[in-house]
Amino acid sequence: MSLFIEWPLLAALPALVLLGAYRLSRRRSTLYAAVAWLSYLPYELAMRWRWLCSGECNIRVDLLLIYPALALLSLIGIVAAARGRAST
Repeated sequence: MSLFIEWPLLAALPALVLLGAYRLSRRRSTLYAAVAWLSYLPYELAMRWRWLCSGECNIRVDLLLIYPALALLSLIGIVAAARGRAST
């Protein structure tokens, strides 16, 4: 996950995958997961550009909450999309 710290624009990839899954399944939880990733992208960009931290951003305690939340939302979204496709 530290890959997203180095290259924040990569956070658009899971968002695009989840948006594609949403288009196929129309499951709201999949859309919520995509929106969460799209919300994380500008946040991580602002951290990289030092807009949201005072210059010492080496210890990112916020990621202890953000990464598990993104992982859980993504898992829920993928499972919901798979169930939605299976039922149609």
